[in-house]
Amino acid sequence: MKEFVIGGARSGKSAFAQRRALEGGLSVIYVATAQAGDREMAERIVRHRAERPSAWGLVEEPLALAEALTAHAAPDRCLLVDCLTLWSSNLLAAGVERAAAETDRLLAVLPALPGHIVLVSNEVGQGIVPANPSARRFRDEAGRLHQAVASRCDRVTLVVAGLPLTLKDCLA
Repeated sequence: MKEFVIGGARSGKSAFAQRRALEGGLSVIYVATAQAGDREMAERIVRHRAERPSAWGLVEEPLALAEALTAHAAPDRCLLVDCLTLWSSNLLAAGVERAAAETDRLLAVLPALPGHIVLVSNEVGQGIVPANPSARRFRDEAGRLHQAVASRCDRVTLVVAGLPLTLKDCLA
């Protein structure tokens, strides 16, 4: 099963995704895409670690996400990826060609991955049009990524104010 959990900043999407991972009763590996580039992000990473069950495994992969998922996915395992927004940002910083290649790899492997895959991302398209070209490119790339990921997932949930709204459920 592939799930996509999307919502705004501080919407409760990560907590919801963690509950979904726990509900499956499988062993869980948390796939972190964040990099501690500044003090605030380092503190956020520490807080997220403290919120996760200690029995969960951890894979830190800021760029080669498809490779990491392929290496760790198994029928008796849940992989929780948090988050695609940071991953996309990391890729754009690494260069447009790398971003396109890694995105294509993820979209190609996602449907065939065994086990339960939960992908988390920030909804970035509901605000104002960003003022600078780099921010607009990021928003556009994230929007295209979200559409492609959602089309490949069995379930898509939008989380707003901690409340989940199922947008797609092919398993119901």
